Amino acid sequence: MNSPHLDFDARFPLELLGQFAKKTPEAPCLTFYEETFSFAQLDAASDRLAAALADRSVKAGDRVAILAPSSPAFYELFFACGKIGAIMTPINARLSAREVAAILADSKPVLMLIDSALMPLLGDAADTPDLVLLDSSYRAWRDAARDMPPHRDALTDDIILLLYTSGTTGKAKGVPISQRNMLSVDRTASKMWGFSDHSVNLVAMPLFHIGGMGYGLMALSQGGHSILLDTLEPDAVISAMRRYAVTHAFFVPAVIQRLVEHVEHGGHSVASLQRLIYGASPISENLLLRAIAAFSCAFNHAYGMTETAGTVITLAPEDHDPGGPRAARLRSCGRAMPWAEIVLVDPATGHPVSVGEVGEIRVRGDMTTNGYWQKPDETDAAITHDGWFCTGDAALQDADGYFYIHDRYKDMIISGGENVYPAEVENALADHPAIAEVAVIGVPHAKWGETPRAYVVASVGADIDEATAIAFAREQLAHYKCPTSVAIVDALPRNASGKVLKQELRAMADREARI
Repeated sequence: MNSPHLDFDARFPLELLGQFAKKTPEAPCLTFYEETFSFAQLDAASDRLAAALADRSVKAGDRVAILAPSSPAFYELFFACGKIGAIMTPINARLSAREVAAILADSKPVLMLIDSALMPLLGDAADTPDLVLLDSSYRAWRDAARDMPPHRDALTDDIILLLYTSGTTGKAKGVPISQRNMLSVDRTASKMWGFSDHSVNLVAMPLFHIGGMGYGLMALSQGGHSILLDTLEPDAVISAMRRYAVTHAFFVPAVIQRLVEHVEHGGHSVASLQRLIYGASPISENLLLRAIAAFSCAFNHAYGMTETAGTVITLAPEDHDPGGPRAARLRSCGRAMPWAEIVLVDPATGHPVSVGEVGEIRVRGDMTTNGYWQKPDETDAAITHDGWFCTGDAALQDADGYFYIHDRYKDMIISGGENVYPAEVENALADHPAIAEVAVIGVPHAKWGETPRAYVVASVGADIDEATAIAFAREQLAHYKCPTSVAIVDALPRNASGKVLKQELRAMADREARI
């Protein structure tokens, strides 16, 4: 078990903008394409939006939804809701109308900011909230409001965000995030990831999940400059990083792969980049070597989830040591943040496992949510009576405190009575130079009950076939862990946060089995 050291000073997120609006009012805070907001300007815009919300009878505790691509409106709404005690509820713009309707029914927002192009997503909603279009009329509406009412003093446990999980394991659930939960923003930025008032942070991940909204506050929390993008196209990303001399960025490994390929095939690199943070899955040693060559910066792996308000485990730059004595740690997601308690337990008994044994990751601390929105049964299943959040992720911890993710327990494959963790198979296959991406699922097998099946995306300009992939896996792993079939595909299905949608791969495998 890792015990937290809670002697870290940190500021609540809703205080940050106002502090810098007074301290460094003219400093650049947020840039979106050709428009840059100073700290004073963004603070004033959020004041005006707070007044406009109050004019529409939004009050403390009400949910205000936003359904749109990334834009400064997300930042305005976050701070505006905080000033009147409302709860910002971002909705994934890539969902179907049915999924949007389910979230609206669950969260019951009183008002929604919506991009006009996404209006068709409201077609299945039984009860549509009051709408404000994020078009050319938005700023006129915002700025026509009456004077801002007095700011409400936010309390530590006030809910400031209601985020819906990606739904890769079932129906999306609302996760209330409080001020206390988001203390980790200031702590992580200043203590762990090297942000300062001189930092320039690229925010390219969508803002409707914690990997976008939480990370999107990192530079702001230190008085630095955030560069907001609504695309992950390599040309646009690299161009923005070079134009604004970006020092920090966060991507999932699949995006890093595309950026590396862009540089390797004649594109420019980014000389200013100091730190590249990645999450959602480990990075292969092969890709890391290429990324280090392409960007020559420090790397951090981030492990966390919506329910922990972001990162609780990180792999430090010094542990990214391909070819060196620490090379084995590239399979690790790192060690616990100083303020997070992490324990591995046998989920059947709740008892801690020994060093080197696989157990379920459980997290406790200021950063963990108190439960799911209006779902007491799911809350009771996920959070123990003494406050441990049960992640459902299987991992082992070594003697030095490094955690190694094996997989979701529910994704574990049992082949001939042996446990096979898809992540272990994926990591082995990812080391093949002709394999850019890989995902492994279990499929039925007449003899073994289940057997691994791999879905592989070839590297640009490379060829890989089933026999070669299986033979390579057998050089790395016990045979019972190796895939007995491999499908070469153009791309892996992913959600907006970059996680592979394994239920889609299972559906694909079912269709293939019926042919």
